Amino acid sequence: MRFVSWLVVAALALLCAGAAMAVEEPRYSVERAEASMELRQYPGFVVAETWVQGDFDSAGRTGFRRIAGYIFGKNLSTRGDAEKIAMTAPVTMAPGTTAPVNPAPASERIAMTAPVTMQADAAADAGSWRVHFVMPSAYKLADLPRPLDADVKLREVPAHRVAAITFSGWTTRASIAENTGRLQGWMAKLGLKPASAPQVARYNDPFTLPWNRRNEILIEVAP
Repeated sequence: MRFVSWLVVAALALLCAGAAMAVEEPRYSVERAEASMELRQYPGFVVAETWVQGDFDSAGRTGFRRIAGYIFGKNLSTRGDAEKIAMTAPVTMAPGTTAPVNPAPASERIAMTAPVTMQADAAADAGSWRVHFVMPSAYKLADLPRPLDADVKLREVPAHRVAAITFSGWTTRASIAENTGRLQGWMAKLGLKPASAPQVARYNDPFTLPWNRRNEILIEVAP
């Protein structure tokens, strides 16, 4: 089970945009690190998210298309026109924005942040999934254009602590389960209680070789 198919959609969209993408990741500080695991503190940020029914792969494709549609112009700005938000890319990186080639008047591309994150609403693979992009840090909730797709919502996420494990390769059912179990075991050892379901975060384009890929499982930590 792979995310490759819906990530190809992202790559094609970026190629059609005609410019290389500079990616911004959400900032965080590390409170504790051990091997491939970290306890992180994230400041607040804004996400564009959608809930999708289906299995892991199909939900990923559908969710990505919806939110990509929003950031590429399926929205209404306060000026009454569409605003293009440059795609932001996977978790926590220095801010960067790319201007579109021959932009339409009064439009702006919102950089795509990373990672694209999926969270299951149920343990079953054919359940409900939340897919979200973190919006670039230059935007506050009030600054972002309104989504025209009723299934895309904007939400402010307050500052929070997260336990994270980083791994390479493909995000298969087996790799997700293995790394989720390792992270949950580490949290239990530290006496940390989960405040969310595990989230799968991906940072690379579909052409990155498996051993160079960066994936994460993220679990919010209860206060």
